[in-house]
Amino acid sequence: MESRDGSLRKNLMIEIKEKINLAPYTSWLVGGPAEFLALPKSLDEIKEAQEWAQKRNLKVTVLGGGSNVLIADQGIPGLVLVLKNFNGTQVMEEQGQLKITALSGSSKSELLKIFLKAKLAPALFLAGLPGDVGGGVVMNAGVGESFKPREFVEITDWVEVLKPDGKIQKYSQSEIQWTYRHSNGWQPGIITAVGLKWPVQPDPTILDQVKQANKTRLSKQPLDMPSCGSVFVNPQGHKAAQLIDSSHLKGFTIGGAQVSQKHANFIVNLGNATASDILQVIEHVQKTVLALKGVQLQTEVVRLGF
Repeated sequence: MESRDGSLRKNLMIEIKEKINLAPYTSWLVGGPAEFLALPKSLDEIKEAQEWAQKRNLKVTVLGGGSNVLIADQGIPGLVLVLKNFNGTQVMEEQGQLKITALSGSSKSELLKIFLKAKLAPALFLAGLPGDVGGGVVMNAGVGESFKPREFVEITDWVEVLKPDGKIQKYSQSEIQWTYRHSNGWQPGIITAVGLKWPVQPDPTILDQVKQANKTRLSKQPLDMPSCGSVFVNPQGHKAAQLIDSSHLKGFTIGGAQVSQKHANFIVNLGNATASDILQVIEHVQKTVLALKGVQLQTEVVRLGF
């Protein structure tokens, strides 16, 4: 009788591992194991892994840079695809536009380097964004500052998606529905490549602006501690950090999870946090802010395995 992982696994190009701890693949450094884990380096390997999971009726979960996710302590059932090794960029200038093709596992810092070298404005907002390019599209990643551009929608040209039937479908930017910290219309599927573009209008001050922005972030955000970045969406007419701070929640701690003393919209891992600790802190913050301020905070964080 064929085992659950199947004899086919022996003949795969891609290695599929069992019971692998996912905490190291997240910026919070928490979370349990993947039932099965694969780290594809090519589109063919992604397709092969997807087909392997489909034949066994296993759910496929995609994990990019791991910067905006909370993975349950019990882990994630099915196959987890970690795309950090599926990376690479191509750059060209065409009709006054700088155009970049990036595999979805490419880091946003790689985009930053490209735009910085060309002295273009997107470098400024990218300097504040962790994670990978695919995640940037999924979350319509952006910054709170009034930069232009400030969200992924503004630099995205097109998106390629591997569909469940194994075919690639390409979506133009206008075919995707973009909202605050989310995108829709390309699902179901796995984002495999993203086209980005920006007018070639060099600004010689961009490098200095990026340095100053990074200096400001270091002074205001706990970037030296494991976190997921901003936890809560800014409600209409409010700043989440201000609501939390004025509710006297800075420093609130459960287990190894703490509302940052430096920035109230960050929950940091003090070193021994569990996903349960973090979730309890999130729920306490929501309950307290609702009781004191009458505002229901919503999370930006994607929960996996809960």
